[in-house]
Amino acid sequence: MSRPHGIPLPSAQRSSDSDVTESACADDKQGQPRPREGVRQLTGAERVRTLVESNASVSLTLPGAHDQAEWWTGVPAARTVTPDGDVILLVSGESAAARAAAHAQDDDLTAVIEITDVAPVSVPHRIRGRARLTGWLTPVRGDDRAGCAALLAERQPVGELLALTESQDPPYTGRPAWMMLRLEVGEVALDDLWGAEQVDPDELAGAEPDPLAAHETELLQHLASAHADRVADLCGLLGSREAAGLTAVPLALDRLGLRVRFTAGPGRPSPAPSFDARFDFPEPVADVCGLRRAMRALFAAAAH
Repeated sequence: MSRPHGIPLPSAQRSSDSDVTESACADDKQGQPRPREGVRQLTGAERVRTLVESNASVSLTLPGAHDQAEWWTGVPAARTVTPDGDVILLVSGESAAARAAAHAQDDDLTAVIEITDVAPVSVPHRIRGRARLTGWLTPVRGDDRAGCAALLAERQPVGELLALTESQDPPYTGRPAWMMLRLEVGEVALDDLWGAEQVDPDELAGAEPDPLAAHETELLQHLASAHADRVADLCGLLGSREAAGLTAVPLALDRLGLRVRFTAGPGRPSPAPSFDARFDFPEPVADVCGLRRAMRALFAAAAH
């Protein structure tokens, strides 16, 4: 998205002093297993959109804040993406972000959203990905507020939306309990199970979140606890014996397929490196009912 004022952005890449490892997904020397070639995947924009509107951990920072104590502003209560590709955030009216945005001039307040996606099941390398969105922060005011509140309520219904007041519009009569802020996205960096890439911010507007995202945590935990044996049977679809004797844990799920992480089980004398296998569904699924059919077909194929 173009910025007529030409206000610079802090880089979407992490600075060297904040890099713990080469990859945002590497949480030990081995690092996050990466996918094998030739499998279907969501686009980078779809994966970012899904992360933004998921329950993954998120933080909001203001790199240009004069008071370094307010550089980190806290955790938004909810967020969503508008049809134009902007990110709407619901934050406390007492937060540094709300105070700074209320008095910013000429859209000159730069901000960074960082999202960390952690697997909802117990596996090595639980961080599945990180997204970093950098842009310009302004309050949502006037006629836009009703539409943005409706978007937030649709994607992430939270009780805090009931506390929004008209005091966000001048003249200011008091600080609202909660404030909606708009991040006009200028740069997007993504590092997840599929690899690291830069995403065009304009593509966020046309991307849709994965339809299974709201149910993924519950579904993965159910598969891991109630169908662990059937998940392990999927190793028969790999065409080799490389997964024999390894523990299989369902790691990620989207409309295109299931990802399973294979790791050395207890008592294995020489632990093999972890690796992921991606099992594509016959066709994309649109909802949980379609997922059930796809999973039955997948398990049936493994059984034979």
